[in-house]
Amino acid sequence: MNRRDGKKLKVDAMHKLQIRFMPKRCDSDVFVNQKIDITNLVSYIEKYNKKNPEDKITYFHAFCTAIAKTVYNRPYLNRFIINKNFYERNNVSVAFAAKISFEDSSREVLSVINVDDKDNILTLRDKIKGRVNDIRKAKDDLGSTDKTMELLGKLPKHLLSFAAHIIKFLDNHDWLPKSITSDSLYHSTVLLSNVGSIGGDALYHHLTDFGTNSILMTMGRIYKEEVVDENGKKSLRSFCDFGVTLDERIADGFYFIKSLRYFEEILNDPKLMLDPCDKKIVLKDKE
Repeated sequence: MNRRDGKKLKVDAMHKLQIRFMPKRCDSDVFVNQKIDITNLVSYIEKYNKKNPEDKITYFHAFCTAIAKTVYNRPYLNRFIINKNFYERNNVSVAFAAKISFEDSSREVLSVINVDDKDNILTLRDKIKGRVNDIRKAKDDLGSTDKTMELLGKLPKHLLSFAAHIIKFLDNHDWLPKSITSDSLYHSTVLLSNVGSIGGDALYHHLTDFGTNSILMTMGRIYKEEVVDENGKKSLRSFCDFGVTLDERIADGFYFIKSLRYFEEILNDPKLMLDPCDKKIVLKDKE
């Protein structure tokens, strides 16, 4: 049976056994730490922002776009497993938590951006900026998911445990109200954490058994490093480390590694991000 957020898939015997042997998403995650040369992206953003000072793009906008384009080109990444069934998600979404203000005590608000097939870096920038601005203007006006969390957090410990069990049961059977899941980080294609924005390095972060999220990515700070090419020439290049945690049951290792090559290809050729997200990308090097 299909869910509101996904179409049920038929899988082979091996995958049927796999989700019995490894029923939990948090027990089936694999972690990849990828160092990527983003020199071309840095140059592109600097030039673009110099020409468009009132309409700038950020590295976060670029990373979100590259991730979305990768998912559109590598559809297995948009699969999820819940209640021992495989599903193909109906839409592509990126999720993140935004602080209302830049203070330690400031509350974080959950944000989910749906990425349409014809979106590009400029339309995604506008969606992200619009959402973050709305959050910081509203301050105390929480979304449905945040309001539900606030309410549950006030329950006594024994009632909270019971409520969490009921919520997970409802989610497994696709009975949770859409108003709750629509703004939930745990019901997105990719959950992002931009630790580089506060000077941090990419790190491992576990997946969770609640919801449908199968991919979590952290982005570290941008740094420069001297490299030597095949001719012995030295140059200073810009790099960023990405930590990617995936549910290994949705695809195999070969598929994941090749998907990272797509992600790297997009960052190496930033003009690709001006194309619609669903435009097919051909890797420049031979298969």
